[in-house]
Amino acid sequence: MRHRMRGRRLGRSSAHRRALSRNLVSSLFLHGRVVTTAPKAKEYRGMAERLITLAKQKDLHRVRRAVQVLGNKQAVRKLFDEIGPAMKDRPGGYTRILKLGTPRLGDKGQRVFFELVNYQPTPAGGGEAGESDT
Repeated sequence: MRHRMRGRRLGRSSAHRRALSRNLVSSLFLHGRVVTTAPKAKEYRGMAERLITLAKQKDLHRVRRAVQVLGNKQAVRKLFDEIGPAMKDRPGGYTRILKLGTPRLGDKGQRVFFELVNYQPTPAGGGEAGESDT
């Protein structure tokens, strides 16, 4: 029985779940949006929201706590320099989960967009980085 047991197992060992949480939340902070499954997004939404609340004020202790949780200094830098100040006036609800219409091909798992609320998608094909003058 699993009375009073917190969290989802997600078919992984505890070390694998910890690595998954770090990678998923780091990717969310670095890219603004990730495609994942609904149970994963629901499980790690709280972790992402706690870290954004932590990043609203920048001091050494808070940065070290975020590095301890994420283990990715680049994601922590973006969290404290861009995401935290952008969410300064927001009292909570920093992420959203949007369901996608098509399930995953291998096992029909429900796919979702796990994204920050201020995420602005860049238009595909309209970029200047790929153009050349030659």
